[in-house]
Parts: sequence; C-alpha cells; structure tokens
Amino acid sequence: MSTASDTSSPERQQPSARRLEGRRIVVTGAAAGIGRAVAHRFAHEGATLALFDRDADGLAATAADTGATAFPLDITDEEDVALAAGRAASALGGIDGVVNSAGIMYRGLVGDVPAEDWRRVLDVNLTGTYLVTRACLPWLQQAPGSTVVNMASGQGLLPNSPGYTAYAASKGGIVALTRALAAELAPGVRVNSVCPGMVDTAMADGHRDNAVHYALKRLADPSEIAQVILFLTSDESSYVTGAALAADGGRTFH
Repeated sequence: MSTASDTSSPERQQPSARRLEGRRIVVTGAAAGIGRAVAHRFAHEGATLALFDRDADGLAATAADTGATAFPLDITDEEDVALAAGRAASALGGIDGVVNSAGIMYRGLVGDVPAEDWRRVLDVNLTGTYLVTRACLPWLQQAPGSTVVNMASGQGLLPNSPGYTAYAASKGGIVALTRALAAELAPGVRVNSVCPGMVDTAMADGHRDNAVHYALKRLADPSEIAQVILFLTSDESSYVTGAALAADGGRTFH
C-alpha cells in the first residue's frame, strides 16, 4: 500500500548525522512516495528497517536500495499484519519505531461517494494505522525511547475543499487516534502525527495547481516530509508527543 509514485530523490537528502543508529523501525507505504523517501532517509541515518506495502515490486525496489527487509501485505488484513509484525521483530531483533505512511485517497462529493469506497478509505488510512501500531506494540513497549509517527494530512486539520469527505474524515481520525495513543502509551512510547499539504507524488496528479494557494506557493518534495518524520522519530523530539505537526507550506493558515 503506498501513497504515491516514486518521486523521492535520495540525492536531495541532507548529510547523515546517524541520528537513528541502532533503531529498528517498521515503515508502511514504503513502495513509493513519502514512505519510500522515509525508508531512504532512515537507512541513511543508520536505522534497520522492515518495510510494509501492498505493491510487492515497488517494495522490493525500496528494500534493495536501503538494505531493508520487505513484507508485502495489505495493512487492512489483521492476521497478515500481526504475522508480518512478528516476522519483522524477528528480523530486526525487536521494534522500537513505526512510521505509518500507507494511505489512499478517494475524491468525490459526499452524495457521490459509494459507501464501499468510504469504508475502503477509512479501512486503509485509519484502521490500517491502528492495526499496524497495535501489532507492533508488544515490542515498542519493551524498548526505551520508542516512537510512532502517523501520516495525517492538512485535510485532517482543516478540511477546506469539496470532494475530500472520506479522506478528510480518515485523516482527522488519525489526528485523534494519535492523541489518544500518546496519552495511553506515555511515557514509554511517544506518538505523533505529521500533517502534510500537497506533496509531489502521484496523489497530487490533477490537483497540482492548488499549491498556488499555499503560502510557500509550491508542492513539498517527499524528502521534505521525510525530514519532519525523522525529527519526530529521533531523540531531537524527545519532549514531543501527541502533536499534529503541520508540514503544509502554510496551507492551514493561509
């Protein structure tokens, strides 16, 4: 399951400070887009990775680039997720970080969105985030300094465009889920969400001109969002939990 096409550029990454040396991290949606950019950035920073995605070919390519272990699966399948989490923990020697980047979008006015598609968006974006986090929790709770970073959206903070009802509901749910988990799992596990605006991935196709309305007047590169996720995963954010960090080029205030 991935958020977008392969537009991330490892060449754009900043020099490594090995901020994730020794960390063992699961990244979902790693076949493309933001998830792939996260995998590259985290591997560059010294993390050992297990990658989840429904796109087996794209996942294999990311794994080959990063030295990660690939687990092709649908994150809405509870049994497959639990099995993959156990295998990932075995391969990594534990799990002390999760990045829930997998997601899909469905555009349509509320009267035109079939209930089946509504459920699919919530199943992937919200329930999938819950299932992966829950499956990894036994290992997260055993490791000091564990982190979970969930991919929300500016639409989850401020739904302000027609046609995004299912997507906005799922991403708003992720913001609320993140805060609930942060309260429940503290102080052992820090849980935060990132709320991007429009990112230069396949998900933005056909809507790229909307970025002109952002304060920064452009789309984000996936590597820029990966940098925010790196901050929330590293010790540099050690006093941050329950946050919904807007990395949206000024969308939510402009």
